[in-house]
Amino acid sequence: MQTYKDKTELIDELKKRYLLYDQEFDDIKEEEKDLLQPGVDKTPSQNISYQLGWTHLLLQWESDEGNGIEVKTPAPEYKWNNLGGLYQSFYNEYGSYNLQQQRELLRAKVDEIINWIERLDDNTLFIPGQRKWATTPAQWPVWKWIHINTVAPFKNFRTQLRKWKKEKGTE
Repeated sequence: MQTYKDKTELIDELKKRYLLYDQEFDDIKEEEKDLLQPGVDKTPSQNISYQLGWTHLLLQWESDEGNGIEVKTPAPEYKWNNLGGLYQSFYNEYGSYNLQQQRELLRAKVDEIINWIERLDDNTLFIPGQRKWATTPAQWPVWKWIHINTVAPFKNFRTQLRKWKKEKGTE
C-alpha cells in the first residue's frame, strides 16, 4: 500500500486522484448513468454512489467520535461481513441524484476531507490508536483509513469507469 511522508503529500495525492476520477464522468451522458456493462460490476451512478457513501462514513465516524458518540463501523446497521447491504444503501441513498449532482456532492465531501486532514496534527494522522473508530485489530492510523476510502478507490474505480466506457464503445 502506498504511504505518505506527511499530510501535504496525502492531500496532494488525494486531489490528484480525485480530479482524474471526476474527469471520467465528463463524457458520460445522464441517460447512461444507470447502464450496466458486461464485465463491470457497477454502473457509473453506483460507482460514484459508492464513493459518496464511504467518504460520508469516514467523515461521520470522525464527527461522531468528536461529539462523544460511540462509533460502530462500518455503520450501525451493518457489519464488516455484510458490505453488500451497505453498498446497496449507498446506491439507494445517492442513486436518485443526477450525475452532475452526484459529482458536486463528491466534490464537497473531498473538500471536507481535505479540510479535516489539514486540521489534524501529524500524530493523530500517522500514529495508530489515535481515534477509537480507527482502532481495529489491524491498528491502522487515520491516514490509512483516509487512503483506503479515497485515493485507492479513486484509482481503482477510475479504471472501472474506463472499462465501462470501453464496453460501451465510447473509449
